[in-house]
Amino acid sequence: MEIIAHRGYSAKYPELTEVAFDRALEMPIHGVECDVRLSRDGEMVVVHDPIIDRVADGRGRVSRMTLDALREFNFGTEEMPQSVLTLHELLEMIRPTDKHLYIETKHPSRYGPMVEEQVVRVLQHAGMLDDERIHLITFSAAAVVRMKRLAPQVDRFHLRRKYERWANPIDAHPGQPTGLGLSLWRAKRRPDLIGKHGLPTYMWTVNEPEDMLWARDNGVDLMATDEVSLALEVLGR
Repeated sequence: MEIIAHRGYSAKYPELTEVAFDRALEMPIHGVECDVRLSRDGEMVVVHDPIIDRVADGRGRVSRMTLDALREFNFGTEEMPQSVLTLHELLEMIRPTDKHLYIETKHPSRYGPMVEEQVVRVLQHAGMLDDERIHLITFSAAAVVRMKRLAPQVDRFHLRRKYERWANPIDAHPGQPTGLGLSLWRAKRRPDLIGKHGLPTYMWTVNEPEDMLWARDNGVDLMATDEVSLALEVLGR
């Protein structure tokens, strides 16, 4: 089972910041996970929430702010100030390493399909569209379909929601995802979904030792965690 640093090494450093990724990339793990959103001027920025209030010393909606405006805020701490990262900057951090990057596109978004289109453009510009270390993950079935059309060579993980058994009773997988994602909560209630259809299973967010061992013992392929050092210790890496 591979370990993925969820939003970087977010248990110890401000999530999705340069320092969080830098520390995670130094560790003997498989890769890191990030969330991306489009700014008002079309920049792909690494931010989880639609608004910045929780993670920065300012207020505002990412989709209504330019990159320059976002740069005015501190996404770190007083002792460790951090500027908002762009996807391009994160790719440059990944490039010289052997680490994988799991890019989560956030939906619904006011920009709709432009999100995946811009991800592809950034990957092309970086010369990493064909890099097997790059993976797309998303809750949106429509985004999976778009990514298959735009860049079929990129892995596409469809994250399954709690209510999917009602919304998707026939267990259809539009866009032919190359992997499936389960929350820890859902995986424990439906372990039969792990490895279903012969696809690798990505599970989030696993921070307790007993859950890490459960994930390993039940065939999870990729485990996202905030607690990177703890995971390495528990799993004997």
